[in-house]
Parts: sequence; C-alpha cells; structure tokens
Amino acid sequence: MTTTAVSAPGKVLLAGGYLVLDPAYSGVVVSTSARFYTSVGDLDEPASVAAAKADRPIEIRVRSPQFVNATWIYVVTFVDEAVRVEQVAGNTSSSKNKFVHLALQRTLSLALEARGTGALQNSLGYGLDITIVGDNDFYSQRAQLAAKNLPPTLASLAELPPFCQTSVQLADVHKTGLGSSAALITSLVSSLLVHLRVIPRDSFAGDAEGGIASASEGRKLAHNLAQYAHCLAQGKVGSGFDVSAAVFGSQLYTRFDPEVIAPLMNDDAAVKLHPSISPSNNAWNHRVKPFKLPPLTRLMLADVDAGSDTPSLVGKVLKWRKEDSKTADDLWDTLDKVNHAFSKTLLKLSDLYAQDTKAYTKAVKYLSTLQTVQWLVNPNISGGDQEIMEAFAEAHQYSEDIRAKMREMGKLSGVPIEPQEQTDLLDACVFGAGVIGGGVPGAGGYDAIWLLVLDPENCPHEELPSSRIEGVWAGWKGMDVSPLSASESVAKGVRLEDVAGVKGLKGLVDAPW
Repeated sequence: MTTTAVSAPGKVLLAGGYLVLDPAYSGVVVSTSARFYTSVGDLDEPASVAAAKADRPIEIRVRSPQFVNATWIYVVTFVDEAVRVEQVAGNTSSSKNKFVHLALQRTLSLALEARGTGALQNSLGYGLDITIVGDNDFYSQRAQLAAKNLPPTLASLAELPPFCQTSVQLADVHKTGLGSSAALITSLVSSLLVHLRVIPRDSFAGDAEGGIASASEGRKLAHNLAQYAHCLAQGKVGSGFDVSAAVFGSQLYTRFDPEVIAPLMNDDAAVKLHPSISPSNNAWNHRVKPFKLPPLTRLMLADVDAGSDTPSLVGKVLKWRKEDSKTADDLWDTLDKVNHAFSKTLLKLSDLYAQDTKAYTKAVKYLSTLQTVQWLVNPNISGGDQEIMEAFAEAHQYSEDIRAKMREMGKLSGVPIEPQEQTDLLDACVFGAGVIGGGVPGAGGYDAIWLLVLDPENCPHEELPSSRIEGVWAGWKGMDVSPLSASESVAKGVRLEDVAGVKGLKGLVDAPW
C-alpha cells in the first residue's frame, strides 16, 4: 500500500498582532517544532471478486485518534465533470468536521482539473485511508499530567506519550493557540496533492529558507490551496499568516489581497479553482521574507488558563479602528515601526553571530547571568562585545515597547489584549536574568505567553534562564501556568515524512478501524 505522510508546523505571532490583517503592515511569525501529521494510504482491494464487481463506491476514511468519536467516512462521486465528496450518514461519529470535509472536497476538485477524471479515479483506486494527528503542544495537557500525578513542567511533558489521547470530543478540546486548524489543513491538503500526483513528491524537499522566492511550484500551490480551504472552513478570509508559516516556516509576513479568492468563497463546488489557486496567478501578492531567531536563544511558550475567543477580539478591535480611525492609524503606524525595528534587530544578531561567533557566544554567557537593566552597565565592555550586547538590549527594549503599544490598543478598543493577570506574569518573567523579552502572541487575550531567553552553551541546567523561568511558572499564584515543550522549528515549513521515522505515528496509522 502506498502511503504519503506530510507534516506542517504550528505558529507563534511574536509581533504584528491585528496589524497583520492589513496588507500595509507585516508580522513576525515563528513556526514551531510542534507539528500536525497527515498520513494518506490506499484502501485495500475488496476481499472477494464478487465485492469488486459490485461497483463498490470510492470511500475516504478519515480518523483523528486523539479524540473520542473522531472518525468520518466520505463517498466520492463523479458527476458532470465535477467531483463530489459527501459524508456517509450513520457514521460512527455523529459530528461533522467542516475543515476536513472542505479540504477533501476542494483538493479533489483541483486534482480533477489538473489530471482529468480518469487519472484521478485511478489515483483514488478503491479509496483513501487518512490519519490526522497533532503533537501534544497543540492541546492542553493539564488533565493528562494530573492523571499521572505529574507537575506541569517540561520534564513532565517529556514523559507523556506522543499524540496523547485527549479523552474528549474534538469540539471540547482546549487548544493552546499554536494554529492547529491551519497546520491540520496544510498537512492534509499537501499530503493529498502529493498522493494524488497533482504535485511531485519532491515538492517539499529541502527547507523553504528563501520563502516564496526559492519555493517549488508544488509548495506554492499547496500554500494557495491551503489558504483557500482554511478561509472557506472559517467562513471568512483571514490574514493567512498561520497557513503561510505552516508552508514556509518562520517569516516576516505581509498578507495577500482577499480578492484573490473572493470568487471562490460562495461554496459553489462547480467553480473552477485552478485559475485562482494557480501560483501563476499574480493576484497572490503576499510577501514572505525569511526570518529566524538569533543563535543561542530559545523560544519558551506557556498555556495560561482558558483560551480566548480570537474572532470576537479581532472583531472588536476592527470595529474600534473603523470608529476612531485617526487614533487607530497613528497607533498602528507607530507599532509597525517598532515591530520592524524588533525583527531587524533579531536578524542583526544572527549576522553578529556569523561575524564573530566566539565573541557572541561569550556575550550570551555573560548576559544570561544578568537582568536586562544590568546588560550595559559594565564599563569594561568595548568593541565587538559592546555591539552584540547593545543589540540584545535593543531587542529587549523593542519587545517591551511592543507590549506597551498593544496594551494601549487594548485599552482604547476595550479588548483584553494583554490582561492585567498576564501583564503581572510577563513582568515577573522579563525581570529575570537572561530574558530578552516576551508578550502575548497573536490577538492576545487569555491564551498563552511567549518568552525569548538566552540559551548559553555548556551551562548547568539550573543556571539556564529557561530553568529560572520554569521556576517562576511553577510558583506562580495569579494564573494557572502550564509550559509547552515547543520551540522554534528547525525544519522550515511543510515537509514529507517517513511514517516509521515519527515516534508513535506508525502504530496509529496501522491500527485497525
């Protein structure tokens, strides 16, 4: 049986919250080591000749084994040069999954346009067996840790099995805000495009280091289709930074014009997709510039209490921007300048590392023992060492400026972008030695926090800034803080996987229905 497995990373929007909705502004997006995996295999031939002659329908079976009753069976039919994907009534699951259903429907429609009815039917064979799972960090693991009497620490998370059972239905799971729906859609669409031979298997070979400029046509097509399917499932055209990060990895992102997929948003399955979705369509005007966090730094993430309702937060902020446009535009312009300065400084640090690795490594070791207010007070610092330390100090100041402007936006719009409880927690974290900065990702609210800390080489674990931060989280009384094990993704964007090479995946894929 031919199997195609593809993974796509989650995301953290470090800077550009709300602004990234407007093509006049950009966002700083980091892709995470937490990934969604989709495995697509061929359904076996019928056991008997009689069954084969019975004109067995083409089935697509989809399961998400981390959840209760998360199986969906669809039947594929070809009518009047179109393909239909319909869920089977009386399925073992009473629920519907709009994201999976629309991704299947639209990917098969595009495959039909690209390959024709006969070729697509041959590729589908008797049907497809699809397994979709997400790394543990996409969902709160509080219940799993409590069941094992484990404290909420990184060490405890490492003891949990991969693709942990949530013991709840999909609709009831507590997400951590890493962009699970975008990563899911991207992995599903990409795996289907490869499996159905719409794009070559090497479309995702190598990392997307150069963003769009160096990407294969297959990767670009996967991006455009995933953006469209994700928007259709959400019922609106979002900013798209989450899907873009899933496809291309960490980046400086500027959104595409919503008009590029507007003609396809009416849920008409008969509309031709390729003219709009094709990478040759110049209306796809999004910009993706490569970005990475500086060497010897570590992104730390934590899940705090219950997640916020992102659509309602966004709606209120956009309503305020429309009603008080002069104040809002001035604030957004100022915030945009700080966002750019922040990303530019972080990229500069990578350059400084390349120019003098020894001096950079030494500076990180030194700064990791000091609070940021002490970083520039040593009179013996000079030359290259001073430039490196000044760059780290600037990154800290810019991150604090971003937080201040986001809080101002929250106050003016009446939206809890950085609620006081999170302000207190972040202040306590940023006050610690070796912490560059932090904030609330994306739209903010009671969802998560991120921190960027120094990560010196050859340092005892208890002396690492990350270890001290864990101590702050463990003893925090104001909110329930549970760390996530994810960091920045080493691999850039969507990639082809070997099922046997991903711990815990093969057992789930091979398990009987």
